[in-house]
Parts: sequence; structure tokens; C-alpha cells
Amino acid sequence: MIPTVALRRVSVRAVRNLASVELEPAPRLNVISGDNGQGKTSLLEAIYLVATTRSFRAERTVEVLQTGRDRATVIALVAEGAQVREQRAVVGPRVTSYLVDGQRPERLVRFATLTPVVVFHPGDLRLVTGPAALRRTLLDRVALFHEPTSGDHRRRYLHALRERQRALEQRGPTAGDVSAYEDLAATEGALLAAARARAASRLAEALAPAFARMAPQDLQLTTAYRPGGTTDVDQFRATLAARRAADLRRRTPTYGPQRDDLDLALDGRSARTQASQGQQRLLTLALKLAELATVTAARGAQPILLLDDVSSELDPTRTGAVYEFLRGTAGQVFVTTTRPELFATPGITPSDRVDWRLRDGSLEG
Repeated sequence: MIPTVALRRVSVRAVRNLASVELEPAPRLNVISGDNGQGKTSLLEAIYLVATTRSFRAERTVEVLQTGRDRATVIALVAEGAQVREQRAVVGPRVTSYLVDGQRPERLVRFATLTPVVVFHPGDLRLVTGPAALRRTLLDRVALFHEPTSGDHRRRYLHALRERQRALEQRGPTAGDVSAYEDLAATEGALLAAARARAASRLAEALAPAFARMAPQDLQLTTAYRPGGTTDVDQFRATLAARRAADLRRRTPTYGPQRDDLDLALDGRSARTQASQGQQRLLTLALKLAELATVTAARGAQPILLLDDVSSELDPTRTGAVYEFLRGTAGQVFVTTTRPELFATPGITPSDRVDWRLRDGSLEG
């Protein structure tokens, strides 16, 4: 039996409009209700931060810091099987630290994958229709759990690519350091491309049954990874060299994994441009279920699931699919909503569910 990862206690200080929040979650379902702007999303963001070192709605983690405060702190007591650990995230303009049982992990990726969390928020509804960067981020999350070094390859590749572009623009295509940056970009970019391709394959394998559970049986889904570069280092290096003039003229690199995409088609037509809005939203939900399945397989434990007010963005049919999934998942779930009465969960015992209400950043039991 796959063990579950669950939060036993969460303490939040100075995260957005949450001055001070303490909660002891239920082992299965936690429903957090309140009007808009009361701090529901901020609470899920705090949980995501202490599990992953990142925010799911801001590029820079320091943006979670409450105005006028010097640091935000999130402390979580995490149970995994018989083991219990404390994870602590401290974020501020001058200090950022992540600790496990009071100790800094040797590598940040170790902290970021220790407590698996999957989040589904309204912004995810653009996974199908939005820019390719959203789908690349999804692939990178899957890759990180299966191949933690993929994060290092991505970081080094993007650094080399930025330095190459700067060298092209400041010193021209014949500058000596351009070749050095291309060597590094080719090596790291090929490794990143290979990791992304494997992540796309794993995601597609999990996506097919997830979509089939919710969509009409006669609707056929196909998934294809479309690389922007290659896994061949020599070819990668040669292509970068051949595109120096074009990249200088366009002021951006035109080759490599930063141009990857995941193509999704329904009955042979692009889901991004040809599918109905309802089909696109079902496919988005299926992508999140597939992420949950791939992370579970990689981590060997049931992730914590965060659902941020998705019922406000889904029609009754799609909302029913969300609720059906909630009843079927074995992990701990946190749900935010403005309408808690919609969350009828007859299959979950009262001891496994807790309801809270947030008002002006304060939690009411």
C-alpha cells in the first residue's frame, strides 16, 4: 500500500494578508471557505511554499511577504507513514532559508521533492489554451520528481543561453566566449531535452486513462512532445553556431528546450484552438490528475492535493468530475471555496474532514 504524506500542523506568519494562522488539518479533507479576498489562496500558497520552495502564483517567492514585514515564515509538521518531520520556510528580501528538522538540506531539490504536493488553481485552466511555457513548467515538475538532476540541467542551460545572448549583443557573433557558452548550452540543453521527453512520455501514459474517466468515450486524445532542440549534443552545438546571426537580429535564442511544447489533440484537432471550452477544461483537469499519478509513482507516496477555488471556474458537469475525483483520491486534500455547501462528501467520515472559514486573514474553526 502506498503511504500518504499529510500535514499534521501548519503555522503561517506574514504571508500576504495572513498575519498569523495556525491549523491542525484533517487527515483527508480540509474545506476552507470564505468570501473573495479573505486569504484562502494565500493559505494554500503558504502550504505550497513550505513543500516546494516556490509560489504557484508568483515568479519571485519574496512576493508572498506581507507588506511592512521583514520575513514570512511557514512551519509544517509532516507525517509520512510512521515518520514525522518539521519543514520550515523563511522568506524575506534579505533572508531565505529552508530547513528540515532544523537542518539545511544539502541540495534545495531534496527539500522541494521531500513533501510531494500537486496544486490545481484557476490559472491552471490555461494549461491547454495558454502559452507553451505553462506546459513546459508542468513537464519540469514531473521531471523533477523522476530525475532531480533535471532541475540543475535547466538552470545551467538557461544561464548559458542568457550569457551567450549577452555576448552576441555586446561583442558580436565572432566573440571567443560565444563558443564556450554554446558548448555549455548544448551539453545541458541536450540533457534537459532528454529529461523533458521522458517526462512527456510518463505524463501522456497517465493522461490517457485520466481523460477517459471524464470525457465521452468516442472522444480520442493524442499527446505529442514537440522539442525545440535536440538530445544530440553535436547537433545542438552546430545549430546554435549556425543561428548566431538570427539570434542577434531577433535578440532572443531561437533554438533549444525553451521552445519545447506539448501538443494535445482531440479527434485529430488541436485542443488549444479547436476544442470546445468544456473539452478544454476537462482536459486541464485530466492533466492535473496525470501529474498527481506521475508524482505518486516517482515519489512512492500519495501527494497532498491543493484545490484552489476551481468550482468557481467550472460548470456543474466539470465540478462533478472534481468532486468524484476527491472521493476517489487517497491523499490529504485542501479545498478552498466560496460555497462550502457544494462539497458534499458522503464517502468521507466526519473525523476525516474539517471545515474552516477565513475572514480578514484569520481562521475560524
